Amino acid sequence: MTPTTGFFVFLAATIAFLILTVITGLRSMRKLHLSCVACSLLSLATAVWYAYDLGEVYDLEAAGWITPFHLGLAKVATVMYLLPLVTGIRTIFVPTTRRLHRNMAFLVLFMTALAAITGAWMLIAAPLRTP
Repeated sequence: MTPTTGFFVFLAATIAFLILTVITGLRSMRKLHLSCVACSLLSLATAVWYAYDLGEVYDLEAAGWITPFHLGLAKVATVMYLLPLVTGIRTIFVPTTRRLHRNMAFLVLFMTALAAITGAWMLIAAPLRTP
């Protein structure tokens, strides 16, 4: 699978699993929710793995300031996935923290959307490398 194809396939899978994660979380379908969380994280990790290979296809440095901005934002968003993970585990044992968990999950989804938007901007701004 090419880096571009792999990235977009796993990005789409990540988005689909994140949507299912939100739906199952809001409906309190705990077992399915936890499975969707695991699939989301695996898809995201695979998308990031392919994203690093996109540097072979696109001249990302030529995109200018958006490249370091996106990379920094994407790293922050990725680390922030620990927030709903930790608060979700806590919610299993202390159900009163459910609102906190939901807020952290939506914050991470917002950061993920920002990272996706800046990533798209970066790819649009970056010329293809010539073989």
